[in-house]
Amino acid sequence: MEVIIFFMLIVIVWAALSNNQRQKALLAKYKDAEVVDMIINKIIWQNQTSEQLIDSLGQPADVDRKVMKTKIREVWKYFKTGKRRYALRITLENGVVVGWDKKS
Repeated sequence: MEVIIFFMLIVIVWAALSNNQRQKALLAKYKDAEVVDMIINKIIWQNQTSEQLIDSLGQPADVDRKVMKTKIREVWKYFKTGKRRYALRITLENGVVVGWDKKS
């Protein structure tokens, strides 16, 4: 029992240190504590850049891309739930979030 508790404490400390290092790296990158907090908490917002979105949720499982005369529209898909079905679809125009659709 003591060994299990010891390993659990090690995992908790390691996770806290890793998260702290990630937070410091993101703060150095974006220089905005509010943006870093939203990224850490996996919050999506209007005008979020594609780079911030990747830092928050990681690479999408799939991307639909449409190139138009004045813009590039992409739909980034996360959390596959079935064949061609995803729990989260985020629409970006010219590399900036303009909307999303989240299924529960």
